[in-house]
Amino acid sequence: MLQFGPFRLDTANECLWRGDEQIPLTPRPFAVLRYLVEHPSRLITHDELLDKLWPDTFVQPQVLRTYMLELRRILGDNAGEPQFIRTHAKRGYVFVAKVSERGDSPLHDAVLNGGATDLLGREKELRQLRALAQSAENAVRQIVFLSGESGIGKTALLDAFRRELAGSPAWICGRGQCVQGLHGREEYYPVMEALGQLCGSPRAEEIGRVLGKMAPAWLAALGQSPETGTTRPERAVAGICAALEELAKNGPVMLMFEDLHWADDATLQLLSALARRNAPAKLMVVATCAVSGKTPHQALRSLKQDLRLHRLATEITLGALSRTAIEALLSRELVKDELPGGLAAFVHQRSQGNPLFATAITEHLMAEQHLVRAGSGKDPRWELRSSFEEIESGVPAGLAQAVECEMERLSPAEQDILEAGSLMGISFPVWSVAAALDEDVSVTEEKCDGLARRVHFVEHAGTDELPDGSRSEFYVFVHHLYRDAIYTRQPATRRATRHARIADRLRAMFAGREECVARELARHYEAAGDRRRAAAALRHIERDLPVDAAE
Repeated sequence: MLQFGPFRLDTANECLWRGDEQIPLTPRPFAVLRYLVEHPSRLITHDELLDKLWPDTFVQPQVLRTYMLELRRILGDNAGEPQFIRTHAKRGYVFVAKVSERGDSPLHDAVLNGGATDLLGREKELRQLRALAQSAENAVRQIVFLSGESGIGKTALLDAFRRELAGSPAWICGRGQCVQGLHGREEYYPVMEALGQLCGSPRAEEIGRVLGKMAPAWLAALGQSPETGTTRPERAVAGICAALEELAKNGPVMLMFEDLHWADDATLQLLSALARRNAPAKLMVVATCAVSGKTPHQALRSLKQDLRLHRLATEITLGALSRTAIEALLSRELVKDELPGGLAAFVHQRSQGNPLFATAITEHLMAEQHLVRAGSGKDPRWELRSSFEEIESGVPAGLAQAVECEMERLSPAEQDILEAGSLMGISFPVWSVAAALDEDVSVTEEKCDGLARRVHFVEHAGTDELPDGSRSEFYVFVHHLYRDAIYTRQPATRRATRHARIADRLRAMFAGREECVARELARHYEAAGDRRRAAAALRHIERDLPVDAAE
């Protein structure tokens, strides 16, 4: 329950309490109150409320005023001197009362005004983690996968959740980081890091005693035991599982693993063993990993599928943030509630709701002087000095560097495929890649299929029918910025040659029907530096002539 003043908001049963009295509240006012209470101390605009509560329905903003009047009557709140809901004229509302979580769980002291309110757009996922943690406190062990694309906010969600746990002295938490390149050389690396943090907790003496008794090889590997035996940790998986369960008898235990897609097989086997043991345990494991289907090795994919199939694990997949959440993120980053017109919509569209990309785009706009602070004194403001059309093609330097690092891990042939695909735009058919690279379509198709299974930049999007009746698979970049960064990394001469090859292939495919692809032909010829053919293709649209005749 969420408590503020003398009131308790029961989100599980969707009702409001004052002491032992249940206060009648219809669904819509309850939903409004719940959203305000779950986002205290910040401005909730009219648009945000309408987007969240009526996402697929047009609702007049005036309806919010009716609900606010009802809520103030129920809470005994005075609009002139508000204790709970402050109105910001023509903008929205702020829930001003202190909010805390109360209940029978040790999590009752977790304060919402900390990490949770900073975690924009992830309130639902945070509530899921809280509910799973409460189940763990009742000795129902929990294995949780936090999945999502790079930059979507998995670590931020994990940080906020851990801050809440830090407010509850009952929990002890150890966190380990899986590192790319170590998964084939050092077994149990994230597990050992997490155990080391547990050994630094207030229950360190108990942990050392339990590990020494039930998993001595693990304690020795941590360097906290004089034991010098040759028992390898992987031969004592049952021992470390039993030790963790013993620790969980005296209070809930949390293990957090980041980037599980880089974990070694031994760590995954230990996670599997922890999930399958039947003994009740106040134990919870939360692991972040790449979005489903893009994990680097089959072992993790198989583990996730199997545990979920047998209901031994929960997967929480983080999707894109809404425009409202991106607007709130920008307001926080720029320390300004009022943003330049269209900025939030532009950043949301360009970032596709990815918070890391949204931040990178904003920093890029400021670095390039497209977005500048104007005015002086107590009320400075942000202004856009360029049109959105002028800044559309820019790729933030940090993101470009990250993409370059990922590209360097690929073979030259794989880099060529991604570069050739970027010439077509956000989506690309296999035939265009084959044309750009001047190779056989069947060979290219096999390469594209293998690459899409391993690399998170692209994914399979379907099959297209070509003019001659044959079919060609096509793929899509998962983000515009990935495509733009890969496109711009190519030397101009290489790009021009490949654009020309695609145009020639397109022209041959549509021989006699060039008008169907005239604009595409013009775009590729222009990018190839052949303005004569580009102009001829465009003239062909007007005159309805074969391209050769237009030339």
